[in-house]
Amino acid sequence: MNPISSAAAPDLRYPIGSAVLPDEPLDRGARTAYIAQIVLLADQVRAAVTGLTPTQLNTPYRPGGWTVRQVIHHLPDSHLNAYTRMRLALTEDVPTIRPYEEQLWAELPDVAATPPAVSLALLEALHIRWTILLRNLTEAQWQRTFYHPGSQRTFTLDQALVMYAWHGRHHLAHITELRQRQGW
Repeated sequence: MNPISSAAAPDLRYPIGSAVLPDEPLDRGARTAYIAQIVLLADQVRAAVTGLTPTQLNTPYRPGGWTVRQVIHHLPDSHLNAYTRMRLALTEDVPTIRPYEEQLWAELPDVAATPPAVSLALLEALHIRWTILLRNLTEAQWQRTFYHPGSQRTFTLDQALVMYAWHGRHHLAHITELRQRQGW
């Protein structure tokens, strides 16, 4: 083994790796664990950004990546879409969801003008409402689906739960690893 090539450079875009979605339904314990990740996210992000200066908030987590501020505002944007997609799947037969241009949303003027605390409060309130829904789904409801035209794929609510629990951890790691690399 070549010791120089054995240590790959960290992938700053995917610090926790890519999401791995289940092919089979989740069991109750797995669902509970993923829901807990969603419950904890707002507090974890709030802790991760506590004490950051405006300059630090405007620092990209990687070259060519979003700033910490953009990541903070992206989380409730994305999770509000996820919550809506799940509600559509629960009330319609395999709805086709509407994708959105995440990059363009991150560049809208409210992202630069809104204090991060506003999006953190939105994320917290949204996650309270979302987890109440998730904790009350039946086994059959977890297998309801929606179609995502961007990925040309149908997702079960179990898969969506795993995806968005991963999504929160993924962006949290962008912030915490940047802080660690920068010594903040």
